[in-house]
Amino acid sequence: MRKNNGNFSMDEIRQMAQSDAGKQLMAILQQSHSATAEAIRASAKSGDMAQVQQAMQAFLSDPKARALLRQLEEDHHG
Repeated sequence: MRKNNGNFSMDEIRQMAQSDAGKQLMAILQQSHSATAEAIRASAKSGDMAQVQQAMQAFLSDPKARALLRQLEEDHHG
C-alpha cells in the first residue's frame, strides 16, 4: 500500500475517519473551527499541503482535538 506523509495508508486514514474518535474529531472541526475546515478543504483541493498544515495548527491547539488524535493513534497502533 502507498503511504502518505503521515505514514498511514489511504485505507488506514479512511478507517480512522470512520471510527467514533474520527467522527468526533470531524464534528469538532466543523462546529468549532469551521473557517479552519474551509481553509483546509480549499488548500487540499488546490494541492497546497504546506497551507493545509499551517491551517491545521489552530485546530490542533484545541485540547479536545488533541485528545481525540491521541485516541486515534493509540487505536491504530494497538
